[in-house]
Amino acid sequence: MMLRMSGLSLKGMENSALSGFGEVLIFIIGGIIFLSGGLITAWLIRPSRPNEEKLTTYESGEEPLGNAWGRINIRFYLVALIFLLFEVETVFLFPWATVFGDKELMEQTNGSWGWYTLIEMFVFLGILGLGLAYAWAKGFLNWPKPHVDKEDIKTSVPGSLYDKINEKYA
Repeated sequence: MMLRMSGLSLKGMENSALSGFGEVLIFIIGGIIFLSGGLITAWLIRPSRPNEEKLTTYESGEEPLGNAWGRINIRFYLVALIFLLFEVETVFLFPWATVFGDKELMEQTNGSWGWYTLIEMFVFLGILGLGLAYAWAKGFLNWPKPHVDKEDIKTSVPGSLYDKINEKYA
């Protein structure tokens, strides 16, 4: 039984079928149309009531103070890089774990696949461990603690009363 769609048979459509790239292009165009339609619709039906409060910069509910180009301590950057290093490690560990447990490869190689992947992962973890040890030894993970100078205040209240309050609420 031959299927017919708008005058073309299914057999005739095989020759004029889209390639894989054509299908991807159709999905991209459809996605752009879908997103554009949603944005245009939202722009047309939204209320527009600008005021001074809405036009201010919003920063977690607080009024922003100072210049946005302030200096940031380099340690934040270093800790972020070390964090990314170990995040990438987990990205590599999950696929490794799935391939490591592949029973067919283990049987085809008489177990040598398992040893190879195990040694490979220990080398990978060792290199990352050396990097962490290097960062630790260089002091990149140490945060300087601020020194707070305590002032001696002359008061007529005896220190024992302060101690009682501190014990009560500690």
